[in-house]
Amino acid sequence: MTTPTPSLVTSPTPSSASGAPADLLRFTTAGSVDDGKSTLIGRLLYDAKSVLMDQWEAMERTSQRKGLSHVDLSLLTDGLKDEREQGITIDVAYRYFSTPKRTFIIADTPGHVQYTRNMVTGASTADVALVLVDARNGVVEQTRRHLFLAGLLGLPTAVLCINKMDLVDWSESVYTAICADAERVAREAGVRSVHFLPLSALLGDNVVDASTHMPWYTGAPLLSTLESLEVPRPENDGPFRMAVQTVLRPHTTEHHDFRGYAGRIASGSVSVGDPITAYPGGLTSRVSALWLGNQPLTRAQRGQSVSIELEDDLDVARGSLLAHSNAPQPVAEQNLEATLCWLDRSPQVPGTKYAVRCATAEVRGLIDSVDGILDLQTLAYAPSATPLRPNDLGRIRLRLAKPLAFDSYANNRVTGAFILVDEASGATVAAGMIASA
Repeated sequence: MTTPTPSLVTSPTPSSASGAPADLLRFTTAGSVDDGKSTLIGRLLYDAKSVLMDQWEAMERTSQRKGLSHVDLSLLTDGLKDEREQGITIDVAYRYFSTPKRTFIIADTPGHVQYTRNMVTGASTADVALVLVDARNGVVEQTRRHLFLAGLLGLPTAVLCINKMDLVDWSESVYTAICADAERVAREAGVRSVHFLPLSALLGDNVVDASTHMPWYTGAPLLSTLESLEVPRPENDGPFRMAVQTVLRPHTTEHHDFRGYAGRIASGSVSVGDPITAYPGGLTSRVSALWLGNQPLTRAQRGQSVSIELEDDLDVARGSLLAHSNAPQPVAEQNLEATLCWLDRSPQVPGTKYAVRCATAEVRGLIDSVDGILDLQTLAYAPSATPLRPNDLGRIRLRLAKPLAFDSYANNRVTGAFILVDEASGATVAAGMIASA
């Protein structure tokens, strides 16, 4: 657990013809109601020169109609009519901006308990959780809940922003006490790395520019912290995994015998000549060629969308999972344990069959049992005789019609995550994280 300090400027990893991912950081905001999440994001975008003139003029007009003496920066992210009228965040708002050092995708998520599912959705693809704490209130129940969810969803890093420092007279002792409390909660939640900084989103102190009101704070402001933050991504160094999205068979004179298995590499890397095992069948072959569009490659890595040719014609189709044969292998099972977030507005109906989608695979299945539901007050799983309800997080057992190839979510957030889809309506009713077979 460290307080962020200034670091050397590094150049971003470019997105080039090789298809390698650029230096992109995805982060989600979290915190209690009125902690200032939307205002902070608005301030960050404004001070980083990422607000268009027409957006600014529209915000000025809306702020004047609301009788405010200042421009309400939260309007940049609170896009729904109900959000603007109530002054709260309901939906997940995504915003994009870049600096010379890094590209960012922000997921601004709600603080209300009844929108826990929205926070789970926004955090599911994030690298970092940016958690706001009102300096007047300190660590509250929602702070604990959001740190717990960050740990549950496998986010390795959190940035704790102690906001509204102007309302506590820029007090160092208040900041220090909140940091100590938050560090303990983050450790219990399983968040491995936490950075702390004091700021005022409304006034802009320590958001993009260093604050003159807090000379006792020697760390970097928020934007510099986000630009220099090194986030461990297990998928980069993990074993090769690629879910097959489609099988390419051009049937042209030039490519009459071409068979390529196309998909996006979820983790690790693969090279020509590597031994490959296809799941769930367990068939093996070797990579004979790699293609990025029409460009041949000798090696491909996580994040690239490629097609793979194999030396042998295997029974591989959409939904198959390709893995390096000499690395830890995925599991192919029909019964698995998982943590499930119920997303639907209607409660779970026991015995209902769903389409279970994991990466590109789809199988039928049902919830065999609900072994416990998370108590949002104690943050412990408790037995429950009732089905899952909206926003519930439960530990479940899932029974599938046929084997599904997967990794545990702790090892791979792509091949270890799944959704449940109602076959009649096509609605996504739940999202899950696989624990084990």
